[in-house]
Amino acid sequence: MTTDAVIGRILAADAVSFGEFELSHGGTSDYYVDTYRFETDPACLTAIAAAFADRIDTATPAGVAVGAVPLVVATGLQLDRPYVIVRKQRKEHGTGNRIEGSLPATTPVVVLEDVTTTGQSALGAVTALRDAGVTVDRVLVVINRQEGATALLGDHGVTLEALVTAEELLAARDGRS
Repeated sequence: MTTDAVIGRILAADAVSFGEFELSHGGTSDYYVDTYRFETDPACLTAIAAAFADRIDTATPAGVAVGAVPLVVATGLQLDRPYVIVRKQRKEHGTGNRIEGSLPATTPVVVLEDVTTTGQSALGAVTALRDAGVTVDRVLVVINRQEGATALLGDHGVTLEALVTAEELLAARDGRS
């Protein structure tokens, strides 16, 4: 799946809005990518899962809850292999797990994320997985907002790979690509 095809699907899902938006890290932006618009669109979700699957060799996919859960489920189905979900914090009930699913003993794990801005959410998942004893050196994201995530993850020995950058997405939306 090409970058242009993924961008086309995201734009067709009408997932980009302009205005004044508060982001999860507390900052503001003049545009917002509504990930639920593209994660609930079957054609877009399938295209993203195929693009992720093309980039995952033998690694186990791990999705960051809550935003990347549809992504990791679709990717796991595309790959026909188990996946895990990483919560932002340990749950207070039931088993008290932070990581849901069976972690592989020796296979590396690739973290999947919907959008990165600062990279804190992805880094939290990487840290939790590493603390559980697995190898993680890559994060795959649908959209990199290009606001520090690459550098932050790189400082922790993790490569960030984006299907689409914010620059590419906004240029395509404005007809500049």
